Amino acid sequence: MELWQILADIVCLLTICLVGGGLASRLGQSPLVGYLMAGMLIGGPGSLGLVGSQLEIEAIAELGVALLLFSLGLEFSVERLKGLGSKPLLGGALQILVTLALGAAAGLAFGLETQPSLALGAMLTLSSTAVVLRILTERGEIEMPHGRNSLGVLLTQDIAVVPLAVFMTVLGEGGSTIEIAKDVGRLFLLAAGLTAALYTLTKIAVLTLGTLTLQRNRELTVLFATASGLGSAWAAHEAGISPALGAFIAGMLLGSSPFATQIRADVSTLRVLLLTLFFGAAGMMADPLWMVSHAPGVAAAATALTVGKFVIVTAIFLVFGQSFRVAAATGLTLAQIGEFAFVLGAIGRASGVVSSEVYALVVSVTIVSFMLTAILVPRAPLLGDRLARLLRLTKANGEPPVTAPVTDVVVVGFGPTGQLATMPLIESRLKVTVIELNYDGVRRAKSFGFNAYVGDATSAEILEHALVGEARLVIVTLPHFRSTLLIIELVRSMNPSATILARSRYHIHSEALFAAGAIIYGDEDQVGEALSDRVSSWIAESWQSSDSGGEAKRSPDA
Repeated sequence: MELWQILADIVCLLTICLVGGGLASRLGQSPLVGYLMAGMLIGGPGSLGLVGSQLEIEAIAELGVALLLFSLGLEFSVERLKGLGSKPLLGGALQILVTLALGAAAGLAFGLETQPSLALGAMLTLSSTAVVLRILTERGEIEMPHGRNSLGVLLTQDIAVVPLAVFMTVLGEGGSTIEIAKDVGRLFLLAAGLTAALYTLTKIAVLTLGTLTLQRNRELTVLFATASGLGSAWAAHEAGISPALGAFIAGMLLGSSPFATQIRADVSTLRVLLLTLFFGAAGMMADPLWMVSHAPGVAAAATALTVGKFVIVTAIFLVFGQSFRVAAATGLTLAQIGEFAFVLGAIGRASGVVSSEVYALVVSVTIVSFMLTAILVPRAPLLGDRLARLLRLTKANGEPPVTAPVTDVVVVGFGPTGQLATMPLIESRLKVTVIELNYDGVRRAKSFGFNAYVGDATSAEILEHALVGEARLVIVTLPHFRSTLLIIELVRSMNPSATILARSRYHIHSEALFAAGAIIYGDEDQVGEALSDRVSSWIAESWQSSDSGGEAKRSPDA
C-alpha cells in the first residue's frame, strides 16, 4: 500500500505541475516557475496537504539533477572541458570563497554567531545547476561566452559540494584539524577511485556498442543510457560523493564516444520527468504562510542576494579581462541560490548549526530566486549588453555580437547515397553535420572532414543537437518512407526556411514527401533515367559498329 500511495502522490504532483507549467508558459514565464508554485500549493507546511510522501519524492527527484549532469557530461568530453579554459573554473573557486565570506559577514551583522554565520555563507555560495543549465541548454547558449563561464562556475560549485558538506558537519560537531584532513583526504581518494572505475566500465561498454549498430539494436542504447546515468549516480552516492558529480564524470567519460548524442536523447525523457519532480519537491519545501508573514524580509533578502551575487561574479570576470557585457551576462545567469543549498541546509540542521528560522528563510529566498532566474537567464545577454551601453563600457571599435555555433548543412544518413550526395560539400567551406545510425558511416563522414555522430534523426532532440534550426540545407538520404516523412515534418517545424532534399525509394511515396515540404529525388526515376542513358549509349554503339562495315554483334539475350 505504501508503494501505491507514493505513486498516487507522484501522479498528483506531476498533474499539478503540468497545469502550473502550462499557466506559467501562457503568462510568458518559464514552466519552472509553475512547477515551483505547484509544489508550494499542494505539499509541505502551510499548503493544501494533497501530497504526503514528500521525503520519498525528494529522494527520487534528486536523480533528476544527476541525470541533468550526466547529459551535460555527454556534451562535454575531457577535451571540451579543457577547452573551457582556466578562467571559468578559477572564477568559480573565487566566487565560492568571496560569497562565503560576505554571506558570513551578513550573518554576523544580523546577530548570528560565528558558526551559524559561516553555515549561512556556505549555503549562499552555490548557484542552481538544474535551473541554469536547463535554460541555457534549451536556448542553445551553452557555447556562448556567458554560457561557458556559467558552466565552469557551476562545475566548480558541484565539485565543492562535498567539501562544503564536510564543512557544515565540522561546524556543527567540531573536530580536530587532523580529523578534518583525514575526512577530506578520504573523499578525494574515493573520487579518484570512482573516476578510474567509471573510466574502465565506459571503455568496455563503448567497445561493446562499437561492434553493434543502433539500427538493429536501438533498445541496447536505451538500456545503456539509463544504466549509465542512474548507475553512476548510485556509485557516487555509495562512495560518499555528490551523485550529480558522479553522474557528470560518467557522462564526460562517454562524451568522446560517437554514441554520446544518442545516449543523451535516450535518457532525456526520464531526465525531464525527474527534474519536474525535483522542482515540484523544491516548491513543497517552502511554507507559503511563513513567506507571506515574512514577505518584507524575504523580498529584501532575495534582492540583496541577487544583486550581491551579480556584483561578485561580474567583478571576478572583469578582473579576468572579459568584456563587461559578457561578465554582466554571467553574473545575471548565476545570481541565485542553488538546489544543493537544501542539501547543505539539511546537513546543517542535523548537526545543529542551522536553526529552523534560518533554514526557512534560505528555502523561501531560494524559491524566489528560482523565479527570478527563470526571468533573468533568458534575458541575460540582452541585459548585459544594455548595461554595457548604459555605462558606456562597450569597446570603441564595436564589440562583435555574441553568436551561437551554426551548421550550414545537415545530412541524415551516410550510406552510398549520402556519400555521393555530399561530394560537392567536401571542398566547400560549409559546416556539415552528419547524423547516422551506423558507426562505420560516422567514421566515413569524419574522414570526409564533416562533423558526425551516431543518432536517430527521428528524435527531435537529435535534430536540435545538430542545430537543424540554423541549417540552410537538409539532405535526407534514408530509404525508409516513414522515417523520412517524420524527419521532414520535424525539420520543417523547426526550420521553415530550410531547403530539404529527400530521397524517395518508391515513386508512390514521392507525393507525400513533397507535400511535407521536401524536394524529392526518387530512386525509380533515377534508376530509370540511368538505364535509359545506358540504352541510348548501347544503341549508338551498335549503330556505330554497324556503320563501320559489319553487322553489330548481338548476344543471345539482346
